[in-house]
Amino acid sequence: MTDGARAATRTGPPPREAETHCPYCALQCGMVLRNTDDGRIEVQPRQFPTNRGGLCQKGWTAADLLDHPDRLTTPLVRDPSGTLRPASWEAALERIVDGLRTVQRTHGRDAVAVFGGGGLTNEKAYALGKFARVALRTRHIDYNGRWCMSSAAAAGLRAFGVDRGLPFPLTDLGRTDTLLLVGANPAETMPPLMRHLTDQRARGGRLIVVDPRLTATARQADLHLQPLPGTDLAVANALLHVALTEGLIDREYVAARTEGFDAVRRTVAEYWPAEVERLSGVPVADLEATARALGTAGSAIILTARGAEQHAKGVDTVSAYINLALALGLPGRPHSGYGCLTGQGNGQGGREHGQKADQLPGYRKIDDPAARAHVAGVWGVDPADLPGPGVPAYQLLDALGTPDGPRALLVFGSNPVVSAPRAARVEARLRGLDLLVVADFLRSETAELADVVLPVAQWAEEDGTMTNLEGRVLRRRALRPPPAGVRTDLTVLADLAARLDAPDDPVPAGPAEPATDRFPTDPRVVFAELRRASAGGVADYAGVSWERIESADGVFWPCPDPDGPDSPRLFADTFPTPTGRARFHAVRHRPAAEPVCADYPLHFTTGRVLAQYQSGTQTRRVDALRRAAPHGFVELHPDLAARLGVGDGDEVRVASRRGELRAPARLSPTIRPDTVFAPFHWPGAARANSVTNDALDPVSGMPEFKICAVRVERA
Repeated sequence: MTDGARAATRTGPPPREAETHCPYCALQCGMVLRNTDDGRIEVQPRQFPTNRGGLCQKGWTAADLLDHPDRLTTPLVRDPSGTLRPASWEAALERIVDGLRTVQRTHGRDAVAVFGGGGLTNEKAYALGKFARVALRTRHIDYNGRWCMSSAAAAGLRAFGVDRGLPFPLTDLGRTDTLLLVGANPAETMPPLMRHLTDQRARGGRLIVVDPRLTATARQADLHLQPLPGTDLAVANALLHVALTEGLIDREYVAARTEGFDAVRRTVAEYWPAEVERLSGVPVADLEATARALGTAGSAIILTARGAEQHAKGVDTVSAYINLALALGLPGRPHSGYGCLTGQGNGQGGREHGQKADQLPGYRKIDDPAARAHVAGVWGVDPADLPGPGVPAYQLLDALGTPDGPRALLVFGSNPVVSAPRAARVEARLRGLDLLVVADFLRSETAELADVVLPVAQWAEEDGTMTNLEGRVLRRRALRPPPAGVRTDLTVLADLAARLDAPDDPVPAGPAEPATDRFPTDPRVVFAELRRASAGGVADYAGVSWERIESADGVFWPCPDPDGPDSPRLFADTFPTPTGRARFHAVRHRPAAEPVCADYPLHFTTGRVLAQYQSGTQTRRVDALRRAAPHGFVELHPDLAARLGVGDGDEVRVASRRGELRAPARLSPTIRPDTVFAPFHWPGAARANSVTNDALDPVSGMPEFKICAVRVERA
């Protein structure tokens, strides 16, 4: 079958209601969608362990986009005059296939690239990776989760042998005695999570927040550490220094369950609190109080998020906090450990099953011969035909249209024109392509540059699974089919594969299962194949079925046995490393990639606001959210504003060596006087990522979003 005939169809009338999950962040709040008598879709929260019956304003308004006037319902193809015009699916697909064939015939298979997103379901993320490597046979695939979780993932893998954002259920936050949040502001980014912090405080627990701004979360903390952006690693080493000096280390745990501590002990001996105070601005007394609160607690959790991770030394920074957690004996203890707050809705599952340049499904390394053989067997191809590893997201985008880089790009679920670092440069790269294809349900800023735009289904119009920040695999359920003229991403990939030189013979399945289409469009069939491909890998989903998910509040991976237990908590007895021990890594602070100077004397950092999400393609179109946060802004300390002659609401210009943004000033005493902040949800003049630095972490490929040198002036 080809075209729309491949799409999974429903029989009978649509359901009256569907239990599902919010389409936004990795909290994946439980909700119920209902078809009302007057034709509306109503959103109601439901009891689920992460949100416990709560929703933020983004969740409450999530259904507003399903029938939005801006909704794409027909393909768009750019005509010779340069205008995007409606076209048939047949014409759009033929334009894509002709373009892909021409590019690969002229420049080679790697001249085509694929860019995915952390909001795609597990089934779509898996199918996208398979499509790139089997249908296109290109090594060039990566996704926007590289800019979210990659530093924490790399640090977790090298310390614990596994990357799962939280190796314990989220509810443990409410039961820990001391909670250290580093670079996290869940009061704005994940509001329902704050219910767990309320529980923690009600039990007498202590909350400590590390953030350059006095955020809504930091205002609720018992102690707020306000470091200079880019000095989190030094702060972590100082905390471990204090713990060593004051005898707070769990030496029995370190001896029995870890390796490499001596090198770390020697390194952190250099990080005297007084020296780190000079470097970071965090007072010695606060460093000592934090170390004691962690080291004397009956239970403690350390969490990092983007503020600490989106740096050119993000992997080492996370490693420093993991070192602290290991030295205190936290991982594997009840209501204790290290964890990372995943950002995007499927930021966890999206990186496990093939969207990353160096990974195959199940978190297997693509350059591992055994991994290649296993996955190739599931896919029914020769392992030698699978391409090798590609390059991380920013390097991929920066190579587009260059003599040795890809000449064509397919984008699914991402808007790099707004979200990429050094965004103006990335936009220029996209404009220089021979072919740009975007699959989306709204005309994003990236879609506006495309040669072909394909309208695809939204979250409430297709079934599938997501994996939330806990490593809990969830069921997303459709309330209705897509509108006429709209196809699912799985159908798009199948239709393209059928037109390309992809193998089209059936794929062998399990002993008791029939062979399936090479690129199935039924998400249940795709998930069954994903289970086989992930079996035996680090992220093993072999024992996870839709039926098992539906019988509980999701299933935690790894879960290799359909009849065996899942894994809500990791590390109780061992670590999945070759020795069974967790590994310390000695790390040293190093300055930001771009220091301040006379021409650019201020530090610039970015983040999110409560009412908007990611590049804002969705949330900027929701009336209630647009009223709550109508435009970008630049946050300045009043003392800095006075020196610049800037008043509250005055338009200011923030310039770096890469570009500039213009937005109204917002004066706040809660930010450091040497630092300015802007949210990254807006395009155009307020595009914060026109300013940010594209310096990369050498291990993870994470760009340095969170600090660069700028100057500010009245516009």
